Amino acid sequence: MEIKPDDVKNLRDATGAGIMSCKKALEECGGDFDAAVELLRKQGLAKAVKKIDREAKEGIIYAYIHPGDKIGVLLELNCETDFVARTEEFRNLAKELALQIAACAPIAVSKETIPPEIIEREKAIYETQAKESGKPEQVAKKIAEGKLEKWMDEVVLLNQQWIRDPNKKVNELIMEMISKVGENIRVKRFARFQLGEG
Repeated sequence: MEIKPDDVKNLRDATGAGIMSCKKALEECGGDFDAAVELLRKQGLAKAVKKIDREAKEGIIYAYIHPGDKIGVLLELNCETDFVARTEEFRNLAKELALQIAACAPIAVSKETIPPEIIEREKAIYETQAKESGKPEQVAKKIAEGKLEKWMDEVVLLNQQWIRDPNKKVNELIMEMISKVGENIRVKRFARFQLGEG
C-alpha cells in the first residue's frame, strides 16, 4: 500500500513523532490513521519507561494561584536539560499539574512518599470498619487492603485521574511528555495552600 506524504504529515502533526516513524506506523497499520496513532503512542510510552531512571536535575518552580486567591500551588517539576525546561510544552505540563493539585488536593507525589504514620492510621480505620461489618477476618483484611489502595489512588498525585480526562492518570500524562521530549520528567515536590487551613 502506498502511503501519501499528506497522511505522514497529518500523523506527525497529531503525534509529534518523526517522519520515518510515522511512515512506518502507517505502513504497519495498512494506512489506518487511528491505529497508527495508537501504535506510535504505545511505542513512545515504551521508550519513556526506559528514560524514567535517568537523572533529572533541571526544571522549573511553577507557581499557580487559583482565581479568587483562596488556593495556591508551588510545584517543582524536573527534567534533564535547561533546553527542555524552557519550552512551552514543559511549562504547560507544569500548569496542568498545578491545576490538578489545586483541584484534587493530593497529599503526596507517589505512594512511596506518603508518611508511614498516615498509611498506618488509614489502614487501622479501614481494618476497624471491615471488622465491624461482621465479615470473617481474612475477608475483612482483604476489604481493608482494597480500601487502602483506593484511598492511595485518590491522594497520590501520580495515581489520580487527570481532571481533564478521567480515562488517563496523571502519571500517563507525564509519560506522554517524556516520550515526546525524549527526557526524563518528574515531579520533585509540591505544596498546596488553601486559605484558612492550618
